[in-house]
Amino acid sequence: MHNNMARLNNPSILVTIILFLLVTLPFASCESECSSKYEGVCHNKNEALKLKLIAIFSILVTSMIGICIPIFTTSIPALKPDGDLFVIIKAFASGVILATGYMHVMPDSFQDLNSPCLPERPWKKFPFTTFIAMVSAVFTLMVDSFSISFFKKKLSASSSSNLEAGSETKEPEQIGHGHGHGLVVANGHEKNVNAEQLMRYRVVAQVLELGIVVHSVVIGLSLGASENHCTIRPLIAALCFHQLFEGMGLGGCILQADYGTKMKSTMIFFFSATTPFGIALGIGLSKVYSNTSPTALIVEGVLNAMSAGLLNYMALVDLLANDFMGAKLQSRMKLQIWSYVAVLLGAGGMSVMALWA
Repeated sequence: MHNNMARLNNPSILVTIILFLLVTLPFASCESECSSKYEGVCHNKNEALKLKLIAIFSILVTSMIGICIPIFTTSIPALKPDGDLFVIIKAFASGVILATGYMHVMPDSFQDLNSPCLPERPWKKFPFTTFIAMVSAVFTLMVDSFSISFFKKKLSASSSSNLEAGSETKEPEQIGHGHGHGLVVANGHEKNVNAEQLMRYRVVAQVLELGIVVHSVVIGLSLGASENHCTIRPLIAALCFHQLFEGMGLGGCILQADYGTKMKSTMIFFFSATTPFGIALGIGLSKVYSNTSPTALIVEGVLNAMSAGLLNYMALVDLLANDFMGAKLQSRMKLQIWSYVAVLLGAGGMSVMALWA
């Protein structure tokens, strides 16, 4: 079971599967394409290509800045994970992630699965987007719950065996690859409390990155395949804003998860490079990939719905509810109010970006 969990949380395997689906399925449906929605005055391949190259660079840079800000600013006291400013920034970024799921990813799925390019039955007779998002949210809860239960039992068994062996007299064991926030083991009870919290942070960080990566591949591929420069230009600004603050939210989770350098670098790389890679892949496939082919619409719509359910669950349950129901915010009403303001600002700002996306 442990090996299965490890394979499930391995970003490279998941991204490979997603890319395989996105690359191979459009080829199988070229004969049943709808008429292009990018014809007219905004259909300009050369202008669109210039904007796509700008998008690759600008999104890569803003993504790296966003995810690295929380991780590499720990030397600033106000931005440490236990600081008030960090809590407010994380609340703002959580609002951005919540709005991403509801205002960007889910509407895209509705648009894809209700496209006139798809047959009336079954796509217009059943709300597939909300159904898939619901199942995705429940599945995310299952992964969250099973992972925590599995590691909790493992920690309990390890604690019992250590106590039986007389480990109370041993030196405290450091948890988190030697970079812990005071997460040391002196006795069984303290070990369970700290290790469970650390493990939960790690599950949250990995599942959240999975949802972001799925959405990033889809939106990058769509942008790269588009030849409508009228929509690409404002979409670049919206995506840069989105990646910056979504990266800050994910970076905060990675920081709290207390990973080693190798794992941090891997997660930073996947978050930063996925959207630019999707754009580059879309450019390369623009001659054979059509945003209006039925298979492409179904694949994108299903993946977007899955991502929406995952992001909505993570934002509401593992990020917002976990923080707002925690002891820090429950004991400080003023900080709680400022955090709510930050959530509304983040969600509102990302919602407004939907006008230009």
